[in-house]
Amino acid sequence: MIVDAPALAYRIVNEGALDVPLPGRGETAIRLRTLADFCHRDISVGRLVEAHLDADAILAEIAGERVGPDELWGVWAAEPPEPRVSAEYGSGRWLLSGAKPWCSGVAACTHALVTANHGSHRRLFAIDLRQPAVRAERGGWAAAGMRGTETGSARFDRALARPIGEPGQYLSRPGFWHGGIGVAACWLGGARKVAGALYQRTQRPNGDHHADDLTLMHLGAVDAMLAGGRSMLEQAAIAVDAAPKDAAAARLTAHQVRWGVEQIATAVIDRVNRALGPGPLVHDREHSRAVADLAVYIRQSHADRDLVELGRLAVERHSSDEQPPSSMVPGNPVPGNSDGTSTVVPRPIPAEILR
Repeated sequence: MIVDAPALAYRIVNEGALDVPLPGRGETAIRLRTLADFCHRDISVGRLVEAHLDADAILAEIAGERVGPDELWGVWAAEPPEPRVSAEYGSGRWLLSGAKPWCSGVAACTHALVTANHGSHRRLFAIDLRQPAVRAERGGWAAAGMRGTETGSARFDRALARPIGEPGQYLSRPGFWHGGIGVAACWLGGARKVAGALYQRTQRPNGDHHADDLTLMHLGAVDAMLAGGRSMLEQAAIAVDAAPKDAAAARLTAHQVRWGVEQIATAVIDRVNRALGPGPLVHDREHSRAVADLAVYIRQSHADRDLVELGRLAVERHSSDEQPPSSMVPGNPVPGNSDGTSTVVPRPIPAEILR
């Protein structure tokens, strides 16, 4: 069934009993499962709901506030070389001008968190999109994938905004990486959506198994990969809840999980296509749209650039793990022993090892 994704996302966040835990508060696993479940139902709807929930978490972490009723929020932080959004301050007001591309829900969102440049600094601003100084432009989206999110450009003509946090705080906080893990949960939910056609192919109407060996082979591989992705997210949730303010650990975990889930999603698309052939892609509108949506959605990652960064983080972690405790470093004894000797203080086990 093809749905109006922005309208359904608005109803989900405003008319139901949606109560999703904030990340790092002890129930991050529930949050990640919820995000995955929404994208399992519909990837475009899940993408819009994820952005709204991410905005809520950002506001809670930085400003100590939450989104309001009858609102649908976006997080519009793409920073291509051009076009750009600039912020100016005068007479007690912040005003935004310029164009912001890649804005999901550009015509449906009532509010957004938008990054803008103020001098040499990048800042995050909250903006009410219902003011006349904001114009939504939905043209230019040629792809079939994620078309339902109504992604386009937002143009600001001295639009009134208010700053959220200090310059650079949006990117430096741990929650930036917690949000990145949430996107990976959405990717995994989308992979489950794509895999649904393969699971259905192996069932007779009476529930008996009906598949040849090659189909079962692909199903077994897909089932194992999805299980691995769920385990990865569960371990990430444990790590986030154990050290919610550790930005370095969150950054490493986010890169590991996003890379791992991206590989799973890519492999699921390939396995399902090989197992089922072109039939579902050309005759099953919901399945073909899910495949197209997921293929575009996972490109939100920076692909091999993220893998390079993960390699750097792995080197840093390895170097840190090999450093001796401070008490073992020559010339740096731990004082306090009456006999003049040093006390060896064991290092804590790094959190990433405990994952």
